[in-house]
Amino acid sequence: MLILRRKDVLDLLDGAEEALIQTVSRTYVAHAAKDTSVPHAAFLRFPDEARNRIIALPAYVGGERPVASVKWIASFPGNIDQGLERASAAIMVNSTRTGRPVAMVEGSVISARRTAASAALAADTLTSGDPGGVRDGVTLIGCGVINFEILRFLRSRLPELAAVTLFDTDRARAEAFAARLAGLRVEIADDAESALAAHRLVSVATTAAAPHLSTASCRPGTVLLHISLRDLDVPSILAARNVVDDTDHVCKAATSLDLAQQATGDRAFVHAELGDVLSGKVAVPYDAASITVFSPFGLGALDAAVAAYVLDSAAAKELGIQVPDFF
Repeated sequence: MLILRRKDVLDLLDGAEEALIQTVSRTYVAHAAKDTSVPHAAFLRFPDEARNRIIALPAYVGGERPVASVKWIASFPGNIDQGLERASAAIMVNSTRTGRPVAMVEGSVISARRTAASAALAADTLTSGDPGGVRDGVTLIGCGVINFEILRFLRSRLPELAAVTLFDTDRARAEAFAARLAGLRVEIADDAESALAAHRLVSVATTAAAPHLSTASCRPGTVLLHISLRDLDVPSILAARNVVDDTDHVCKAATSLDLAQQATGDRAFVHAELGDVLSGKVAVPYDAASITVFSPFGLGALDAAVAAYVLDSAAAKELGIQVPDFF
């Protein structure tokens, strides 16, 4: 059994933004080609703490580098008030030949960065061809770890990005976030509505458990990365062009899209899955007159693929702790 600690994962992934975006892209295409197995996530909830949850995401990815894994990720928003990170995770990787566990990998870094790689990939894909500067700036609603990583990956994939507008219900968090940024024009918005109107590329990553935002303040042509899935109200979802990672997965667990499904009785509001767009099966060209929303459930296949990348990189650099007598 190989154990990879957080430090090991950081050493392997720092500076690897483009490699991770390519890994995520290949995984989406494999998923569209049905070369993955992604059972629905299992949510462990606590009767007296509705905000807290621990989720199991099992997955298999085929192809030249097959991998099977399960991510066990906890989200405890109250940790933030105690100076701890909201999310913590571990990924168990199993041999696809024998089924035996072969590695335990610290998973919160992988989880955050595969989310960011997915967001940057979607932003690049859904704004491609725009002549009007939609890629020049971004609004970040929610100033936590996920949006910080998303900004890192956006700057890698969209080098023309020059400005960022921040909004958080805790202004001190937005100010602390801004203090970490260099090389960008940074503004902090006083409210969500002005933040949504500031740029035509928006990333929403909050801990909201129920819809609290409308796209009414967004400019025509906005591409909104709806990362935390429960922020947008049903009318906003129904009025948008909706791109998702997997329709079945994202229309569950009281997401905004699940609520839209309950309101309409169908899923006709979902226009495309990202893997089909990347493989050329479906076209979603940039539309300067519409709001386009990308809502990724966060497939376990992405964690599996990035974990495989980490393991291969660790082997090349001889990182990690070997436990030969684990069994």
